[in-house]
Amino acid sequence: MDEATRSLIDALVADARESTADLARQTGLDEATVEERLAELEESGALRGYTAIVDWDATDEERVSAVVEVNVELDRETDYDDIARRIAESPAVDSLRLMSGDYDFAVNVSGSSMGDVSRFVSEEVAPLPAVTKTVTHYVMETFKERGIRFVDHDDDDRLSVTP
Repeated sequence: MDEATRSLIDALVADARESTADLARQTGLDEATVEERLAELEESGALRGYTAIVDWDATDEERVSAVVEVNVELDRETDYDDIARRIAESPAVDSLRLMSGDYDFAVNVSGSSMGDVSRFVSEEVAPLPAVTKTVTHYVMETFKERGIRFVDHDDDDRLSVTP
């Protein structure tokens, strides 16, 4: 990947709402080249989508998130991809990653209640034959999401300095 394409990706990660004109100014490319590179990135699968980062606590929508650790035991007919496909089918799954360490998969899940998340784990994940253990960690508060800090900017607790 060349430097200009990397710069384009960095600009999109920072703010995916930028116009192609703004992206062109930031990367030093012309608009037609930006559009071409974006199309190439989308077609190759390197750029999978554009998304909003929502602070659900700032809305009147009830939202519960959890990280679910999943341990599995593989057999000759089942591999990690098979298990991942089954878990990823659920609309409750926000992200799914194969991990190193004490557990095999980290599943980020959300629902409108703790019951929704609990039902997902007990009805869709735990019954899978390869699953040997799940541990659910409910998110109490989000301070930062995908590089964006969730802080109240009205609270300025810095000490005043006078000359």
